Amino acid sequence: MGFFHVRAVKSRKLSEEVEIRVVSGEKMMMVFFEIEPDGMIPQHAHPNEQMGTVLEGEVELVINGEKKTVTQGDVYHIPSWALHSGRVSGSPARVLDVFVPPREDYK
Repeated sequence: MGFFHVRAVKSRKLSEEVEIRVVSGEKMMMVFFEIEPDGMIPQHAHPNEQMGTVLEGEVELVINGEKKTVTQGDVYHIPSWALHSGRVSGSPARVLDVFVPPREDYK
């Protein structure tokens, strides 16, 4: 299938505060995150290279020990196996991440 509408893609809860919608191709994956205030992505690492952008709100990211608050329009890069985490405070956030190759655990 070549066309998708984000709201038509079935959502999945990662936690009480974090919901994702996944669109996957053969060699890449887009993941749309909706994160409630105080929502957190715990520290983790994976073999997939990851790039993302904040569509709405702000997220405090920690990538390999470097902490930065990213806001609408900011783009970030997370290399393969880099330890990283994220936290939202204040208002909800919407984030788009791209993974290469697709994450098996999100399929």
